[in-house]
Amino acid sequence: MGDRNEKGSAKHRRRTTISGEAAVTQAKRGGAAETLSGQVKEKEPQKHENAAGRQKNHSDAGEDTFSCHKLQESLLSSASGFSNYRGILNWCVVMLVLSNARLVLENLIKYGVLVDPIQIISLFVKDPCSWPALCLIIVTNVFIMAALYTERKLSVGTISERTGSFLHCINLSALLFVPAGTVLSLSSVTPVGGVMALSICTVLFLKLYSYTDVNKWCREQRQAKARTLSRSHSCPSVHKANGTAGYTHVTYPGNLTHRDIYYFAFAPTLCYELNFPRSPRIRKRFLLRRLLEMLFLMQLMVGLIQQFGAPEGNPHEHGENM
Repeated sequence: MGDRNEKGSAKHRRRTTISGEAAVTQAKRGGAAETLSGQVKEKEPQKHENAAGRQKNHSDAGEDTFSCHKLQESLLSSASGFSNYRGILNWCVVMLVLSNARLVLENLIKYGVLVDPIQIISLFVKDPCSWPALCLIIVTNVFIMAALYTERKLSVGTISERTGSFLHCINLSALLFVPAGTVLSLSSVTPVGGVMALSICTVLFLKLYSYTDVNKWCREQRQAKARTLSRSHSCPSVHKANGTAGYTHVTYPGNLTHRDIYYFAFAPTLCYELNFPRSPRIRKRFLLRRLLEMLFLMQLMVGLIQQFGAPEGNPHEHGENM
């Protein structure tokens, strides 16, 4: 009986141990299932996020393919680095022409064509002495020649420096005051002609002042070199300076020529130099184009003044009204 009880208790113990091990394994299985379900649940939103991101990328790519604009600085701002505004200027000219086309048509319909180039030429041919401003501009050659011959006398030593400075002062003062007094005294001088004549005389005054100063500096340098050198070496140097007038590099007093002073008078500068920087050749085609453009613009301005500036003075209209 005792052995049976012991066997029965052992069976119960084995059953309990087996049942306990089964519970542990079941618990482990349940935990693994929970972790697996959690991982599955975590993966599902990641899939949804990836799908949403792919859809967004596809939508962005689709928008980029159909978009022609991008973020950039304005072309009218300095930060854009754009500097060619030729198209904007052309557009402004086109708008200006279109906005004034109606006025042009009204003027042509009402007055007709009033442009007469023969009338402008006849003003110069019939009475050329009635242009005192032009005569003043021609008279400026006297002041140029006076400055040139005074410098020649100074270079040779015929007159002293004080006498030359006095003559230059008289010449430059006359260049300023004589044209101004003529414009004030003559009533036939037009405002446009008076302004042009006085402007040219003022510019020529500044040019001749620079011309006299540079030549004075050249004389001082030559005298300083002559003092440092001996008499036997100073004479050949003067001969060399006089002989280099025909070469490209000009030295004093070889610059005291009519060609040199008139070149300086027409050069677009106020500072005189003995040797101006020059190009190897004269671009004749370029110069001819610029002259033709200047003449064309002058004729265009005269034609516009005749057509639109004073249409009331048309004799044909007065004849029709009578």
